[in-house]
Amino acid sequence: MFKSPSVITISRQLGSGGAYLGQLLAEQLGILYLDREIVIEAAKQLQVLEEDLEHRDEKKTSFWQSVLQLSAYNPPDMYTPPEIYIPSDQDLYKAESHIIRKVAQEHSAVIIGRGGSCLLRDHPRHFSVFLHADLPFRQQRVEKLYNLSTSEAKKFVEKSDRERGQYLQTFAGRDWNDARLYHLAIDTGVVGLEQAKELILAGIQSHFESVPD
Repeated sequence: MFKSPSVITISRQLGSGGAYLGQLLAEQLGILYLDREIVIEAAKQLQVLEEDLEHRDEKKTSFWQSVLQLSAYNPPDMYTPPEIYIPSDQDLYKAESHIIRKVAQEHSAVIIGRGGSCLLRDHPRHFSVFLHADLPFRQQRVEKLYNLSTSEAKKFVEKSDRERGQYLQTFAGRDWNDARLYHLAIDTGVVGLEQAKELILAGIQSHFESVPD
């Protein structure tokens, strides 16, 4: 379908179906799908373990947590072993941004989250999507996906919303809920996931028909 590298970025609220729809779209379009793969590659570039980055993905480390990581207390006159490198939030953002831009230059792909819509806003063949839904819809999906109680799912969703919002505001200076950042915004709780996929496909076709290869 695409002669030149073309990228679809999906920003999403937790539980709105971003990863699910992203995988379906990538498979149907016959292009790359990138989500956890970005974390894996960032870990290689930063020379740290993947699990050391996963819990920080799309989150901004709190000020005191950063301080404690970088300057753990050592009693006086006690042997201090060589420092273990702990990448900062800025290091992680730079590594993931580099990976996203490099992929977008060379391949067609569906990229999930990580500020991709902002990073690639000047890419000549880029279509950005924002998926959202009301809390009950997302909470119910998260309950089933992660086998959580209703209260746990609610807290999980609300925490994710705060962290993803802070992440984009800190590193991109943008409000992720601003629909003007995206070519298409869909309430998956209203239209359903299958219809959302068809809307995105129609948007992709219409958008790229007007953009030269």
